Amino acid sequence: MKTPNSQLVLRSDRDGVSTLTFNRPDALNALSPSLFKELEEHLADLTESSEEVGVVVLTGKGRSFSAGNDLKAIERGEHASRPHQQAEVLDFIEAMPQPVIASVRGHCYTGALELAIACDLLICADDAKFCDTHGKWGMVPTWGMTNRLPERIGPIAARDMMFTGRTLTGLEAVQIGLANRSVPNDELENSTFEWAAAIAANSWHTLREEKRQMRQLSKLDREEGIRWAREHGPGPASDMLERIQEGFKR
Repeated sequence: MKTPNSQLVLRSDRDGVSTLTFNRPDALNALSPSLFKELEEHLADLTESSEEVGVVVLTGKGRSFSAGNDLKAIERGEHASRPHQQAEVLDFIEAMPQPVIASVRGHCYTGALELAIACDLLICADDAKFCDTHGKWGMVPTWGMTNRLPERIGPIAARDMMFTGRTLTGLEAVQIGLANRSVPNDELENSTFEWAAAIAANSWHTLREEKRQMRQLSKLDREEGIRWAREHGPGPASDMLERIQEGFKR
């Protein structure tokens, strides 16, 4: 496992689940260019470790997932290492083989919201706060918000969030389909791991293929997609018979 030196993103592995934790709690885990660089390094390493890690969790240390893009870094003139690095990291999350879960407490604003909805699944605290503040600051979304948010919650609800900049709680996020589930704040860490572990207990071969197929089929019309999945699937996992036999014993 490669570990970046400055530790803006912490990594811990347990039972096939790798948790990446944004480690800027004093700054509400604001997404600086340096943090994105470390996040990208971890994600690249995890992609190469898909036989050792079956599920990835993204979360934030302290009381917030992330307050969003680091406005102070923007004011200081800090830049990403390449023109579209942040957006490309979000694309990478969608394309990497493992399912990725965003575990959100506290703030999940703007750029952090874009990051969270690039993940496959989302669990949050009941009192988490989701908001898109691009309009407040006169910014224009470039990391995929205008694609991914309507895909996640539908265009009407997405327009409401983007045009008004209003804040939604975790409970509201579940109601509109932004999050899969919400739990009391003090249960978030355990509930996240239990959910991730339940996913990791399934065949990683199947998980990777399901994620790959859903991404591929989103580019095709329905009939093409059904035919593509039928003709291009990799077949069952090597341990399929063993899993079936174990299932009969239960």
